[in-house]
Amino acid sequence: MSHRTQGDWFETARGRYLLAWEHAAFDRKLVDIFGFNAVQFGMCNHDFLRANRMPNRIMCSDMAVAGVSAASVLASEHELPFASQSLDLVVLPHVLEFVNRPHEVLREVERVLLPEGHVLISTFNPMSLWGMRRVMSGHMGEFPWTGQYLSVLRLKDWLSLLGFEHRSAASGCFAPPLSSEVWLRRWSFMESTGRYCWPFGGAVTLLHAVKKVPGMRVIAPNWRDMQRAGKKSMVPAANHHGKTGAGDVFS
Repeated sequence: MSHRTQGDWFETARGRYLLAWEHAAFDRKLVDIFGFNAVQFGMCNHDFLRANRMPNRIMCSDMAVAGVSAASVLASEHELPFASQSLDLVVLPHVLEFVNRPHEVLREVERVLLPEGHVLISTFNPMSLWGMRRVMSGHMGEFPWTGQYLSVLRLKDWLSLLGFEHRSAASGCFAPPLSSEVWLRRWSFMESTGRYCWPFGGAVTLLHAVKKVPGMRVIAPNWRDMQRAGKKSMVPAANHHGKTGAGDVFS
């Protein structure tokens, strides 16, 4: 059996099925999150920041996979090359279940986020048909079964210890992990059934949390007035094509 990489797997029927749900879920969440600096770490060939309107949207990737990604900043997930309290939004698509110390990654995310900054995390769900397949059949060295799937409760505990406030969690992709696109379509009735009968039993979970600082009251800017200020006060959305080393950004 061929051992697919992450990039190869997302080109399969199962991968496309999961990506379709994730893109829609991220779009719904990110369209109303405002600020100036947003970073997506991981899966840089898939733009999960596309619906967000922050002027600076940066793709950041692990240096080990830089050659096959569209990343503009290369770094380790345990040492993000951004100044403390410099980012308004961090997106982690399928990062935590494939690193050795996921809680340390979250600690680094807490460091770089501003107070009231947002983090969105997508992860494979152990309490799903996909999680059951991983346990019963083994991973056989193939993505995505090699990951250490993390439950929503564990993620919420870690985030709470770091001072985050949980905002929402959504689960999707309720069909079994079938390899055939035809059979995935035949099981599409599971989407509506699963949302009502087993709302947190989808193959993937999207969790949204906000960084809180005790004793601090954040006064939100008037975004409507800022938009009326015109181009002089707003920087156009950045397109990052060149590779950048792991130096400080926004320091």
